[in-house]
Amino acid sequence: MADTVAAAGGGRDEDVSYASPEGGALRHRHAVKGAVDEGEDRGGSACAGADPAEEASVERVFADKAVPLWREQLTLRAFVVSALLSVMFSVIVMKLNLTTGIIPSLNVSAGLLGFFFVRMWTAAVGRMGFLKQPFTRQENTVIQTCVVSAYGIAFSGGFGSYLFGMSETIARQATEAKDANNIKDPHLGWMIGFLFLVSFIGLFALVPLRKIMIVDYKLTYPSGTATAYLINGFHTPEGAKLAKKQVKTLGKYFLFSFFWGLFQWFYTAGDDCGFKNFPTLGLEAYYNRFFFDFSPTYVGVGMICPYIVNMSVLLGGILSWGIMWPLIAKKKGSWYPASLPDSSLHGLQAYRVFISIALILGDGLYNFIKVLIRTIAGFISMVQQNSKSMLPVSDNPSTTEAVSFDDERRTELFLKDQIPNSVAYGGYVVVAAISIGTLPQIFPQLKWYYILVAYVVAPVLAFCNAYGSGLTDWSLASTYGKLAIFVFGAWAGLPHGGVLVGLAACGVMMSIVSTASDLMQDFKTGYLTLASPRSMFVSQVIGTGMGCVIAPCVFWLFYKAFSDIGESGTEYPAPYAIVYRNMAILGVDGFSSLPENCLTLCYIFFAAAIVINLVRDLTPHKVSRFIPLPMAMAIPFYIGSYFAIDMFLGSVILFVWERLNKAKADAFGPAVASGLICGDGIWTLPQSILALAKVNPPICMKFLSRAANEKVDSILAG
Repeated sequence: MADTVAAAGGGRDEDVSYASPEGGALRHRHAVKGAVDEGEDRGGSACAGADPAEEASVERVFADKAVPLWREQLTLRAFVVSALLSVMFSVIVMKLNLTTGIIPSLNVSAGLLGFFFVRMWTAAVGRMGFLKQPFTRQENTVIQTCVVSAYGIAFSGGFGSYLFGMSETIARQATEAKDANNIKDPHLGWMIGFLFLVSFIGLFALVPLRKIMIVDYKLTYPSGTATAYLINGFHTPEGAKLAKKQVKTLGKYFLFSFFWGLFQWFYTAGDDCGFKNFPTLGLEAYYNRFFFDFSPTYVGVGMICPYIVNMSVLLGGILSWGIMWPLIAKKKGSWYPASLPDSSLHGLQAYRVFISIALILGDGLYNFIKVLIRTIAGFISMVQQNSKSMLPVSDNPSTTEAVSFDDERRTELFLKDQIPNSVAYGGYVVVAAISIGTLPQIFPQLKWYYILVAYVVAPVLAFCNAYGSGLTDWSLASTYGKLAIFVFGAWAGLPHGGVLVGLAACGVMMSIVSTASDLMQDFKTGYLTLASPRSMFVSQVIGTGMGCVIAPCVFWLFYKAFSDIGESGTEYPAPYAIVYRNMAILGVDGFSSLPENCLTLCYIFFAAAIVINLVRDLTPHKVSRFIPLPMAMAIPFYIGSYFAIDMFLGSVILFVWERLNKAKADAFGPAVASGLICGDGIWTLPQSILALAKVNPPICMKFLSRAANEKVDSILAG
């Protein structure tokens, strides 16, 4: 995904990406350990009777299969399947983006479904005798890259953060900057244009460095490596059998989740109606946003996210809605005017928003400095090792044939189809020039020289981010985006549309930095699956183009179907749109409008985020894996804990499953979770169509206290 920050510490063996309250995806990638192990085992089984070196070789398993030319890897069926999956996952991501912002990695689902659909396609065509080209792992890699690039735009496009934060809906809920100069409402035309202008330039930024980072320095890129092992595993006989079972499991839970969403819809004929407002823990807890809302989506998310993430989110909800907000509410009339509603950003809402921002910024600053130091140290070490390797050395007999065979084969094919540097440099300059000339037409407040400065600085930041991601799998794109909010917003100033400038500059910087890092991850996947760099690059370009059209259209569907989108307390509150807008306001205006003691509490939580991270890094793993993640804790501070309970239940289900049958849980847990997420997410599509057609649910199921019920009965009786 585009905008990612890795969470250190203990976690699960899955490939997990989840959104942070930064508007970025908080990614915890453990290299899909189960999939990696299975891929290695399958490779070994295919070489029964071979020596240990050969058994360890992945490429010897595929030695008898010809590698198609780069053009042959880019098939029509691959892009048809990619387009269908892109729409599906964009709807899912958009729903998650506009509800809580917690988005798990759907890479495994994309790879699995891509494999399944093309296998069905080839089987059907083969029966008719028209199959001209078999399905290869290189084509599977192209599909994976295209789909992830496309649905990534649904998240990194800022529809739940910086882009929607520009709207009047969000501005009404902010502290100030409500003038027309700092507001731009969503419209399909300018959103598509903006995404096309900012989403492609990052693809050209680091292309000339692909050999250095993948072949020379051998950066690991754990996410790219994990995806490659997954795809390699699919294309062995045992892997194909397992994939078929996983798809069947995914389909079963997809149908359950979809029809559960349909069933719930019948009971939502009014505000606060339906199962999603069921006071499962009592009415008092419900009023403080503690309840299980029967959402298959977040049960599935809880099954994918690491245990420490789910526990951190729940702990954050207890700390905020269970302790802090009730205590601060008692200070009404003392710390802030008693006449203000709780939703006012001059009242209780200010504490909810700005304390969560303080946690986010403290965590982001700590991880930015940490990854920067590790990146610099790693780069120096790599340069020194590379220099030493150029000295003449005697042959090392301990080097295994398997390693040399795989590396030789992969390097040979990776360097075969070169992308000319003139394409990279020329592409960057041309797209930058077009953007510099065109973006000010979309945002008149965003002067051409702001964009020029961003494009001059961006390649350096993109390299730092891509290199750090290669070493640690931590992408800090959202941190660079927030940095742009403060720098460019302050540069423009509030009277000159500084809030809008900061949010737009955030989108420009995040798109470049995250796209460059993601492309390098894809190059690593292609390197390990023998997919051509050219086919990977073209696939990324096509996927990005799909996303620039699909994502705004999906958002527009939500925006038109649900009239209260972006309003606090509704089904789609887009919580981090208000967070991002208030960051921009802070950047241009300071802290003058905050209620009493809010700034002091912000300082305390900012420092606490740094201290907690420091303790996590300095203590042994057996201790640190129980220390919560500040960024995950910040998520429920604004929107409540109902989704945390769903996620916790998902964790409990997986924990029990692992205790009963760990092998089965590792193999089918992600498929069950993906089915729950996809079914509930896809139900949103017919739900939106029903809303646009003015077809309303027939029943309202609402829960009242005994006293309120007696009043209602007396009114009805009278």
